[in-house]
Amino acid sequence: MLSAQRRSHLLDLLDRDGRIVAKDAAAALGLSEDSIRRDLRELAEAGLCVRVYGGALPVPAADRPFRDRLSLGTASKERVARIAAERIRPGSTIIIDAGTTALALARLLPDDPTLTVITPSPAVALAVAEHSPARVIMIGGELGRHSMVAGGALAAEAIRHLSADACFLGVTGFHPEHGLTTGDLDDAATKRALAERSTDVYVLASEEKVGAVSRYPVLDVGEVTEVIVDPKTDGPDPSTRTEGSDARDHQDRG
Repeated sequence: MLSAQRRSHLLDLLDRDGRIVAKDAAAALGLSEDSIRRDLRELAEAGLCVRVYGGALPVPAADRPFRDRLSLGTASKERVARIAAERIRPGSTIIIDAGTTALALARLLPDDPTLTVITPSPAVALAVAEHSPARVIMIGGELGRHSMVAGGALAAEAIRHLSADACFLGVTGFHPEHGLTTGDLDDAATKRALAERSTDVYVLASEEKVGAVSRYPVLDVGEVTEVIVDPKTDGPDPSTRTEGSDARDHQDRG
């Protein structure tokens, strides 16, 4: 079997089974695992799968460009955003990350002029300004055309001088084994920096993100306060919906 035929076969497996186990694929084709791993590496580099230990998983739908995600799972995002809005305390300073679920949250903020919202997302900043009387602080930096979020060295420097009571973090994958992931390396670093400057971290996980794995790790599930999932989603681990107050030590955060 030619390499192109193998890769096509692997993509068919991924579409049929939702995952590829390298040793099983190798045994079925009578090939070495090294050959399958090379094929998976090339498929991952082409953006056609996400490599994980022992095989590969599909590319999450949430890794699509921002504009394409606006119409994806809107009802689920609304449900997650409504739960997240209940976590906002009066007069607090919060970070709202970029993403379409974060944008839904920005439109559901309480009518509280003492609230301060920090965000690296121009779209979120405009939505907050339009739908609430909250103070808005934007994090500057280079705008990623794919994610539409500010990042890079300038953003990292700005984040170092900020602190928040709560951070509402967007990810493109939430998996109980592989943790919280995203499809952009710089964006992953920005998300970690935002989380580090926040007392509580809430992850916004609408239905298309549950069980998905993207290329770059952000945080382990145990490092956040709560993963907020859509109550109508059959998640891989429903226990992550509850606050994990023991999962994170907040007292050392400045």
